[in-house]
Amino acid sequence: MTTDPKTVSPQDASPRSADPRQPEPQEPDRQEPDSQQPVPAWRPGAPTGETPRTVVHRPLATGLFHSTGDPLALHLTGIGGDRWEATVARVEDGVALIEVSAAEAVTLRAEWRVPCVGATAYWTPDTDASRWLPPSWTTPRTVSLALGAPVASLVGAHDRALCTAAAGETAAPVRVGAGVVEESGEFAFTVEQYLIPDGPPMRLRIDLSGRHFATTLRAVTDWWDEGVDHPGVAPAARMPAYSTWYSLHQSVDTAVVEQQAALAAGLGCESIIVDDGWQTADRTRGYGHCGDWEPNPAAFPDLEAHVAEVHRRGLAYLLWYALPFIGRHNDAWDRFKDKILREEPHLEAAVLDPRHPEVRAYLIDKVCRAVEEWGMDGVKLDFIDRFAVADPPPAPAGADRAAVHEGLLQLLAELDARLRRTRPDVIVEHRQPYVSPSLWPYATMVRATDCPLSPAENRQRTVDCRLTAGPLAVHADMIMWNSAETPESVAVHLINALFSVPQISVDLAAQTPGRLAALRFWLGVFRRHADVLQLGDLEPARPDLGYPLVSAHAERTTVVARYAPLPVALPDRGGADGPRTLLVANADRDPVVLLVATRQERALALVQDCGGEILSETVLDLVPGVNPVTVPTGGLLTLTREH
Repeated sequence: MTTDPKTVSPQDASPRSADPRQPEPQEPDRQEPDSQQPVPAWRPGAPTGETPRTVVHRPLATGLFHSTGDPLALHLTGIGGDRWEATVARVEDGVALIEVSAAEAVTLRAEWRVPCVGATAYWTPDTDASRWLPPSWTTPRTVSLALGAPVASLVGAHDRALCTAAAGETAAPVRVGAGVVEESGEFAFTVEQYLIPDGPPMRLRIDLSGRHFATTLRAVTDWWDEGVDHPGVAPAARMPAYSTWYSLHQSVDTAVVEQQAALAAGLGCESIIVDDGWQTADRTRGYGHCGDWEPNPAAFPDLEAHVAEVHRRGLAYLLWYALPFIGRHNDAWDRFKDKILREEPHLEAAVLDPRHPEVRAYLIDKVCRAVEEWGMDGVKLDFIDRFAVADPPPAPAGADRAAVHEGLLQLLAELDARLRRTRPDVIVEHRQPYVSPSLWPYATMVRATDCPLSPAENRQRTVDCRLTAGPLAVHADMIMWNSAETPESVAVHLINALFSVPQISVDLAAQTPGRLAALRFWLGVFRRHADVLQLGDLEPARPDLGYPLVSAHAERTTVVARYAPLPVALPDRGGADGPRTLLVANADRDPVVLLVATRQERALALVQDCGGEILSETVLDLVPGVNPVTVPTGGLLTLTREH
C-alpha cells in the first residue's frame, strides 16, 4: 500500500459524525488516534515506490476503545480517487457503524488494528480455515454472493470477542484480510471494496463490546437481516432428513429410494433428499452427465408416481441439481459450450455463465420441473460456489448483466419466484461455503460441507454455520458410519450434529437393532427439542479447540453437549422463571460428568443410555461446587430442577 502524505489535509484527517446530534464520545484521559499511518506491516508483493494512480490516506476516529483503554483508529486508503467521504455512527456501547461513499470510482481500503492481548482464536465462516491466528501477510480472502461471508472475530480469553467486524456488502466481491502484525504485536483487519458513484457504499460494523463472540456474531446477522424479506422455513426443513448420497451414491432407483424412505419415516425423518444419479445411468461419478436433467428412465420410469408414493409414506421429497454444471456427455453441451465461465476438465464439465439470459431461462425451466411436473417439495442446489470464478472473463456478447454475481442473483431470484408460484413453502437447500446473507431470501436451509465419517468436523462446521445462518435452518453433513460401528458411536455421531438438523445416510435396512435404537432415540431428541437446539441462543466454547462444549438456551430449557471431559456449569436460575430443565448429551468416552452448581438445590436426574433405555432416575441433592453424575458415552442426562 502506497500513501502520499501530500494528499492528506487537516480537514481530511478530522472525524465526521453521521448524526450531528450525537457527537463522538469524548474522554479527557484518552488520546485521539494518531493521524499518521500505523507501523507498516510487511506484505508480499507490496509496491515500494510511487504509483501513478491517486492514493489518498485518511485516518478516522471511531469513538471506540480497545480493552487496553486506547482508542481505535480506522485508516482509510482510496486508490484511484479522492472524492469519497466517511461517517461514523455509534450503534451501541462498544459498537460503531462506518460508512464510506464515493463520488467517483475508487478502490477503498479500510484497516484497523487491535492489541493482540490474550487472543486465542480467529473465527471466520471459511470452512477450510483453522482457528489459529494468521500472520498479516496471509493472502486476503475474496468473498462474494457465491462464496463466504464478510465477517470475522478475534476471540480472547473466556470466549470474549476482542473485535468482531463485518462488511455490509454481501453480493459484490469484497477482499477481507486479517492477521498478526509482526512489527507491532497487533492484529490487523482489512476490508477492500470497489466503490462507484450511486453504488452501494462501504459499510463496516466494528464491535469492541467484549461480549461472547457468539453474541457479537448474532448481532451481525441481525444487522444483515435488516430489510431482508425471508419467506420462512417449511416445518419439514427443521426435522431430521434422509439423504441418499453416502448410503447409495449414484445407485438410486425407485425401489431402493422407496424402501429407505419407509424405514426413515419410521425412525423420525420427515424428508428424503435424492442426490446425484437420478439423471443418468452412468455410475462412475463425475459431472459429465449433468445439464440435461432428465430422469434416468431405467431407474425412474414414472417419477411423478414415485414421488407420490414417497409422500404416502410421510416424507417430503427433494431432488439434487448441480446448478452450475453443463457436462460433456449431455445434449445441452453443444448448445451452451460457448456460454461458460470456465471448463473443469477433471470433472468433464464446465461452469455456465449466468450473465446470459438464455442460460438462466434454461436452468429455471429444468429445475422447476421437479416441483411443477413431478410434485417435489423442494430442490437441493449444489455447487453454487463454482460460480465464484476468480478474474471472470468480461461480459460477452449477448449477456445482459455485467458482473457474474448480478447474473447469479437474477437467476436465483427468478428461480425462487417461479418455484413459489407452485409451492409457496418450497424447500431449497444451499451448502457451505456459499453462506452469504444475500442468499437468505432464496434458500430454506444450509448444509455443512462434505465431511464424511468426521463427527468432530461436522460439529465444527454446523456450529460455524449456525453462528451466521440468520433465518435458515442449518443441516449437518450427511451422517454415516462403518457397518461394524457400535450403537454408542452412532450416538456420538448424532450428538456431534446436535445443534443442527441431522441428515442420515446409511443403508437403514442393514442396521442392527442396537444402532436403530440409537437412531430412533436421538432423532426423537432432535424432534422434541428442536426449538432449543435450532432456534435457541447458541453458545459454543473454545473455538480454538474445536468447540469441546456447546450449549443452547431457550426459555426454561438449556441443552449442553459435551465432547471432552469438561465440567458443565448449571445455568443460573435467575428467579422462578429461570431455566428449569438441563439436558446434557455426553459424546466423550469419560462417563463422569461434573455438574458445577453455585448454590444448594435439589433436582431430579434421569440418565438414559445411547438407545434411550433408562439407567437411573434419582433425586440429587446438589451442593455448591462439583457434583459428579455418571452418564455413559452416547447417553443423555435430563436434570429437572425443583422450584
